[in-house]
Parts: sequence; C-alpha cells; structure tokens
Amino acid sequence: MSDTQCHGRVLLLGLDFGSTTSSVLISYARPERGNQGTVLRCNVQDVVYRPAPVFTPFSEHGIDAAALGALLDGWLAEAGIDASQVFAGGALVTGLAAQQSNAQAIAALISERLGEQLLANAGEPALESWLAFMGGSAALSRLEPDCDVLNLDIGGGTTNPALGRDGQVLSSGCYDIGARHLRFVPGSYRLSGLSPQGKRLLLQLGLPARCGDTLSHDAVAQVTAVYVRALEALVSDAGLPPAWRWLGTLPLQLSRQGPRRITFSGGVGELLYAHSATGDWPETSCYGDLGVALAQAIARSPVLSRDLHSHCPPQRGRATVCGLALNSSEVSGASLFLPQPSCLPLRNLPVLGTLRAGQTPQALRQVLALADSCQSGVCFQYDFGCGQAMPGLAQIRCAAAALAEALKGRELAAQQPLVLLLRQNAGKVFGNYVTDWGRSHRALVVIDEVAAREARFVHIGRSHRGMVPVSYFGL
Repeated sequence: MSDTQCHGRVLLLGLDFGSTTSSVLISYARPERGNQGTVLRCNVQDVVYRPAPVFTPFSEHGIDAAALGALLDGWLAEAGIDASQVFAGGALVTGLAAQQSNAQAIAALISERLGEQLLANAGEPALESWLAFMGGSAALSRLEPDCDVLNLDIGGGTTNPALGRDGQVLSSGCYDIGARHLRFVPGSYRLSGLSPQGKRLLLQLGLPARCGDTLSHDAVAQVTAVYVRALEALVSDAGLPPAWRWLGTLPLQLSRQGPRRITFSGGVGELLYAHSATGDWPETSCYGDLGVALAQAIARSPVLSRDLHSHCPPQRGRATVCGLALNSSEVSGASLFLPQPSCLPLRNLPVLGTLRAGQTPQALRQVLALADSCQSGVCFQYDFGCGQAMPGLAQIRCAAAALAEALKGRELAAQQPLVLLLRQNAGKVFGNYVTDWGRSHRALVVIDEVAAREARFVHIGRSHRGMVPVSYFGL
C-alpha cells in the first residue's frame, strides 16, 4: 500500500468497538475545495480494507485489553499500514462496551497504539448517533432534500437515533434498547448473562431469571415487544410510556413536521436489510443475543418497517465505522495560520464558545475568561457575521485589532494554545493581523474553511501538506 501522500490522497481509519462486534474500515480520501470549504472526498472504490466484523473481546474485568491489542495489530498487519500513515479518523467504544469500567482506558490504549492523529473516545452517544447517520443515511437524505430521515442505529447495548435532512443531522438521542442486554447460549434461549438494564427489564415484566435459566419463546416475545413499542413511540414522537421512560437516557427531540423516512444501522440494522434482500433469517440466537428476535419483531411492525424495502442505506447497517473513517474529521483550508507546526497535535481541546466580529475588546475579554482554567489549550469558533461569504480586508483588520487588544495582559495568552475555527478562507491573514505579523508572540492557531458545529471538544491533528484534520466530539 502506498503512503498517505500518494497522488495527494490521505489515509483515513475508523474503528468501532461495540457491545457485540468490532469493525475497522481504512480508506483513501482526496482533499477537494468546494463552495463549503475544503472537504475530504471518498468513493466506494477508495475503501482499501474492510474485513468482516469480529466479536468484541471481553473478559470478566471488562474489555480484554490484550485481545483487543492483538486484534488491532492483526488488522494493521493485514492491511499493510502502520500508524504513521494515518492522516485522520476515529475510534469509538460504544454501547455496553462503553459501560465497562476500563472503557476510557481502552480508548486511551487505542489512541496511543494508533497515533496522535486518531480521535479515540468512549461513551459519546450523541456522537455515535451522528456518525451512524453520516455513515449510513446521509446519502439517502440528500436524494430527498425536502424529506426528513430518522435513522435508528440499533446495536447490542443502545439504540442511537438521529434525525437529519439533506445530509445534516438535526437532533440525536440514545436509548437503552439493544440486543445484548440478554445473552444466551447460541442456538437457544438459555441465559448466559444479563446487563443491569436486562435484569430490570425482566423484573418489570414479572420474569425474574438468572444465568442458567431458559426463557420461553413467550418471554422473549414480551421483551422484544417492549422494545418495539418503545421504538414506535420514539418514531411517532409520542413519548415513552411512563413505565419504560428509564430506557431513554438521552431522549430524541422530534419537533419537525412533514414527511419522514425511517432507516436502520447497527447489527440489528444489518439483519433487517439482509432479510429484506434475501427473505432469510439466521438461526435463533445464533449470535448469543436477542438480535435475530428483535429484528424479526421490528420487521413485523408496520410503523417501523414501512421504508425497509424502499430506502436501504448503501452500507446496510455498518454505518458507525463508515462515519468514523469518512465523516469524523474535517480538513482545514490551505491558508491556515500555524506559525509553529510542532505545537500539533492538540488533543481534547474544549470548545468554549464563539467570538464574534463587532464585539468590543471588553466583551471579548469576558468570553476569553472562560479559558483561564484550561492551561493545555482552548478552542473558540469565530464568526465574522457574513455566513459563508468572505469578509472584506477592512472587516478582518478591525476584528483582529479588537481580539489583539482583548488578549493583551492575559497571563496565559503567550503560552496557552488558542485555536480559532473560521468558516471563511481567511485564516492566515486573520492570524497575522491578530499577532501583528509575528511581533506579538502568542500560541495562536487559526484554522479556516471548517464548518461550525455544536460540539464540546475538538481534536487538531498534525499538519500534512499544509492541511490539518479537525475532529469534533461531545456533540
């Protein structure tokens, strides 16, 4: 495999460690400049490595770190790449895997093993919803820009819904609805494990059971019926029944009216679309969980299955890993202000708010004061107030002068990394005016041509051919 500089392309990597399975996708992308700034374009033929999912390695202490490390090494060896070749991407620990006691340590292990360019995180349900939509249903939604698409990403531990229109996510949520809250001996309904949510569900249904007990087909049907009723309520914005509101850990807000398509992703989504294509179902609990039974119950629901045959996402379920590899990172424009490239990467910078052109130095100081306790660096979005249009030189100079004045006398201003994100292609000139063309020494980085997002943290990767990857999380 050629390196990341081949023909101007960059290498992207996505890793998804879920409740049931783990997946990897490696792809090339070509940075292209368009009306919305510089973007990473990736086609199906650019995917260079995408093996079948494997079971997520667990031990009695949580995720099996040694087995996971061996899994990563095997994937990279088979793909013929090393960590230094990766330009950007993401790794996410999701569902019940994210609820393990060592989930955050595993995210750190992934990041350390694969390099500083990779965003690695655990337990970000809104990010998971966003990634699943972007990796699976965004293309469908662009084909019908006036119709909302509600994607239900149903895995082993959670259902992560996202509502989007014309390729953009409008709202997201998270529910404790998944196939692996009850685990079985494959091929039977003999219980081999229960999550805390699974125990609560069985008790509430009057079906107390322990490991080793065998559930009847009627008991399994009662469990899947609860999940289906909850999903139907979610889709119709009716609200969960009071007895089952605890399933909604991050309720989805559906305030829009009008036509709406329903799509699926995750392991249950894969089962649904495979059945839609072939008419076949796998054997009972062949994966050792409720996945097949839950997919069958969803397929029987007129509310949930209405678009199952007419609107099939191109990835047919495996959307999160696609979103991680292809959509988790944006790329800067070519005129970013980066006087000291060695300061990158900058990891886990809090996005503290928005600075706006026209604010007085005093008003800017009040916003910048939020950064006083963040010595490792901070990020602000900067709004020139002109949408996507390029601000005039006089406006840039005036805005830069106000910001430079606001930064004067700030104790951390010289050492603390300060990252500004702009929509417009004005990073270099704005940064030069703020620093008086280098005479004022500040650890300032201005990254241009990146879209504003509602996010809590940002990861800025190393510079590559004059560009840097920008990954958002905590959406």
